[in-house]
Amino acid sequence: MTFPLISRASPLILASASPRRRRLLEQAGLPFEAVPADVPEDMVRGDPRLLTCRLAERKAEAVCAPPAGRWVLGADTVVVLEDAILGKPADPEDARRMLEALSGRDHRVVTGFAVLDPSGATVHREAAETVVRFKRLAPSEVQGYVDTGEPFGKAGGYAIQGIGAFLVEGIEGSYTNVVGLPLCAVIKALVSVGGLKRFPLPVPGPGG
Repeated sequence: MTFPLISRASPLILASASPRRRRLLEQAGLPFEAVPADVPEDMVRGDPRLLTCRLAERKAEAVCAPPAGRWVLGADTVVVLEDAILGKPADPEDARRMLEALSGRDHRVVTGFAVLDPSGATVHREAAETVVRFKRLAPSEVQGYVDTGEPFGKAGGYAIQGIGAFLVEGIEGSYTNVVGLPLCAVIKALVSVGGLKRFPLPVPGPGG
């Protein structure tokens, strides 16, 4: 079965309310429409690669039932410290606890994503992983960062693309994955399953 390509006339549906994922797709110049998915993010035990892929698929399915007739992308990101999965902090004390645990150590950021074709069938699932190394944090740095409000709504309690950049000594792997979406892997997947013929997309001409 042949489906329409992702285009300005038929944009990708991003099953996410994340402003970070929206900015990444805008940066890449990929036409999309963001549709928040109302799916509980309560899976905290098990293989983070499988869990994030499963939740990403559930998010994508939630916004295309019935099938939307367009390509759909779902994603979920977690921070993994040793065997513990760190989600979004519930309150300032939870944020402080996460940052103190991450201080001076390496952790993994895992983003699972799923692509559904316009019929609603899952045609790709994948997880990307990046190792992030934190500097050793003084108590004043932890409290000061929590006081900015930035840790809330962020897996692991920090934002590498924001003030939280000062926490990070180095990374191994995809930077955009830490932000919330491994762009290289996502675009490669969209091309491989037929959502895109090529990338970058042609630049529209005058008036287009």
